[in-house]
Amino acid sequence: MQSFGQQSDPITLVISEVVEPNLIEEYEAWTKGINQSAQQFEGFMGVEVIRPRDHQYSEYVVIIKFANYDHCKSWLTSSVYQQWMQSSKKFISKRSQQHQPNGLELWFTLPTSKLVNPTEPPYYKQVIIGVITVYPLILFANLLLTPFLQRLPTLLSLLISVIFVSALLTYPVMPYLTKVLSFWLYPSKPNRVRKVKK
Repeated sequence: MQSFGQQSDPITLVISEVVEPNLIEEYEAWTKGINQSAQQFEGFMGVEVIRPRDHQYSEYVVIIKFANYDHCKSWLTSSVYQQWMQSSKKFISKRSQQHQPNGLELWFTLPTSKLVNPTEPPYYKQVIIGVITVYPLILFANLLLTPFLQRLPTLLSLLISVIFVSALLTYPVMPYLTKVLSFWLYPSKPNRVRKVKK
């Protein structure tokens, strides 16, 4: 059984890496190198590096996309990848990774503590989050942009509004909201203790 969706589905590899603060320059150079190597593999679709906002905790999130699971597996099991991982041990103090069979990571902030075994929020929760973020942003865009866009062609003004809403949705609205509501989106499963009758 396939763990990460159908073989034909695009797959995203999300890697969280905590870097030694005094070795960030070396890590940045290493990141460029490994990303260039990944581009040479079949099925590579793109990479994005999210740099830390907190300088006291240098956690990087690297998002790599492949056309399907087999292409991603070929990269992860290659000798090239293993060599890059070996050379990174000197400046990475902590690393965890997960596979996402869809584009959820673009909008949802994944809890660091659950990167190893993530559970995607139920569909209804994703819909609720989408509504309570998109609707207010659309109202805000209309209020703010209408005076500037009313003389433009309808399709062009709509495109500008969509870009404005999407930009705010991607950052900072959705990351902030999913972080605040992480207890609801990614609830921890309590450990169940069974009582054994003697």
